[in-house]
Amino acid sequence: MWIGRHRALSAFVAVLVLLSPVWWSLGTALSDPGLGATVPGRLAEWARGHGGGSIVSWVENTWYSHHPPPVGGRPDKSSIPAFGSSGGRAAATSRPSRVPVHLTAPSLVAPIVTPPLAGEGQWRPVGRTVGGVPTVYETFVRPDAVHTSEVTGVAWMDTSLLRAALYSGSTIPGGGPWQQTAPVSASAAASLVAAFNSGFRMTDAHGGYFTQGKAVVPLRQGAASFVIYGDGSATVAVWGRDAVLTPNVVAVRQNLNLIVDNGQPVPGLNGGDNWQWGSTLGGAVYVWRSGVGVTSNGALVYAAGPGLNITDLASVLARAGAVRAMELDINTDWVNLATYAPSTPGGAAAPVNGTDLLPNMVGTPGRYFEAWWSRDFITMSVRPGLGP
Repeated sequence: MWIGRHRALSAFVAVLVLLSPVWWSLGTALSDPGLGATVPGRLAEWARGHGGGSIVSWVENTWYSHHPPPVGGRPDKSSIPAFGSSGGRAAATSRPSRVPVHLTAPSLVAPIVTPPLAGEGQWRPVGRTVGGVPTVYETFVRPDAVHTSEVTGVAWMDTSLLRAALYSGSTIPGGGPWQQTAPVSASAAASLVAAFNSGFRMTDAHGGYFTQGKAVVPLRQGAASFVIYGDGSATVAVWGRDAVLTPNVVAVRQNLNLIVDNGQPVPGLNGGDNWQWGSTLGGAVYVWRSGVGVTSNGALVYAAGPGLNITDLASVLARAGAVRAMELDINTDWVNLATYAPSTPGGAAAPVNGTDLLPNMVGTPGRYFEAWWSRDFITMSVRPGLGP
C-alpha cells in the first residue's frame, strides 16, 4: 500500500517539477501589464504566445457570440458630451502672432440612429492647440440602430499641424532595439498631442512591418497599410496601389485589408471571414474594435468603441469622412486613443493631462509612458516649427 502511494506521490512531484517552468511563465505573464490591462487579457496573450491561439480564438468567439451588446436603450448621458463642451480637455492657448495653415474643421457626422441625441455627431476640439488652432476634434455616435445604448468615439486629427510616428514594441513587432519605443521620452512629450493603438499581433495581421529602413516582417501586396513619410505625413493605403516603398517612406504598418475604399465600406463586410477580418474574431462578432482612415484632404480619423462588428466600424469611419480606412486592434485591453492637454502651450504631455477618447476604455493615457508597454503604437505630435 505504502509503495503504491509512494510511487503516486513521486509521479505527482515529478509532474510538478516538469511543469514548474510553465507555472513560472504563466505567473510572470499574469503580473505583466504589458500583456494587457486585465488578467483575462494577459492569460489570452500568454496562451497565444505558447501555441494556444486556436483555443483562445474559440473561447473568445464563444464568449462574444453569447454575450452580444444589449438591444435598444439609451447611452449614459455622459457618453455624448454637449456640443461646444471640451469637458476640460482643451489645453491652454496663447495669442498667436499668426494663425498657422491648417485644414478646415470636420463637418457634422450624419447620424446612423435617428433622431440623433443632443450633441451626437457634432465635433468638439480637444487636446493641445497650435497657435490657437485646434489640432484634434472628437465626436460620438451610436454605431447602429439596434444596439442604441452603445457609443463609438471618433477623433479627427489635422495632419497639416501634426506629424505621425510609429513606436515599435518588444512584443509587437518584436526584435529591436528601436529608435522609437515606449516610454515616450521627455523631449517627445513636449510636442505630443495624441497616441493610439496599432494593429494585431504580426502572426494575425496578414501583413508586414517596415521601420528603420528594414522590413521587420515582409510587406504584403494589397494589404491595408498605415504609411508614414519622412515629413511626418501619413496615409492609409492599399500597398502596391496607393503606396509603394520609396526612399521617402519611413514606416509601414499593415493589418488585414481595407474596410473602407472610395469613401464606402468595401463589399463583403457582413461575413464572418476569419482570414480577412482577423483570426481572433470574425466580422459578425460584436466586440471592442478600432480603425483608422484618411479623408480626402489628408486628415486622419480614428474610431473605436464597444459592441462593434466590422460593418459598423466601416460605416462610422466612412461617415466621418474617410475615403480609405483599415481595422486596427480589437478586444478590450488593446483599443485606446488618448489626447493630451498640458496646462501651458509649451507644456509636456503626461498621464495626468491625458484623457481617453471614451471613458470606458480600459487602457489609460499613461500606458504610452511606461517602459513595460511592449506593443507598437502611433503618436501624433506638433510639427517642428509650429510650437510656441
